[in-house]
Amino acid sequence: MSTVTPAMFTCPIGHDAALIPRTVAIAEAHQALLMANYERLAQWDPEFDAENPTTLDETRSRLERQGHAWLKGTKLPLDIAVRAGRDWQLVGVVSLNCDMAMKAGEIGYWIDAAFEGRGLVTRAATAVLDQAFGHIGLDRVELRTGTDNARSRNVARRLGFTEEGLLREAVIFPNGSRDDDVVYGLLAREWLKSREQDGPSQS
Repeated sequence: MSTVTPAMFTCPIGHDAALIPRTVAIAEAHQALLMANYERLAQWDPEFDAENPTTLDETRSRLERQGHAWLKGTKLPLDIAVRAGRDWQLVGVVSLNCDMAMKAGEIGYWIDAAFEGRGLVTRAATAVLDQAFGHIGLDRVELRTGTDNARSRNVARRLGFTEEGLLREAVIFPNGSRDDDVVYGLLAREWLKSREQDGPSQS
């Protein structure tokens, strides 16, 4: 199973990369991306059970649910991809969960280990935040990450998020262990001002 897939719709984030809607149409390539990163993702996200990896059928079902959430306007599920000839190689994920009643959202992301340090997550998140504070019309976006996840916390800072607090033992993993979460927040006026001043760093 390969992480390479064709794509009918893409959102460019530079000449070499794009965002692709995470739908059932790319289920097999998305599953291959998950399996290549499953062990390391299980260290940070309780959704990934190291003892019971997600099956392809489970991935298809999850992507179908996410597609319905997209249509309802409660989720923006996207994969990060780089050029692979005429097709695209999936290398990461960026998502936005929306609570339209509160005009607030939560962004999440991860990248394949081989593609860390290339600015892809920053570019992808920038595109999503432009939508969140633009067309979608949110007033606030949160970002939550583990205290030990230095790369994720650095991305939050580059994007202009403010560290707002520590949620003690807020995350429970499948093995029963718990971990802290750091909460970052970004307001629409802060983002729009930063974009007027050349935007966040893409490094």
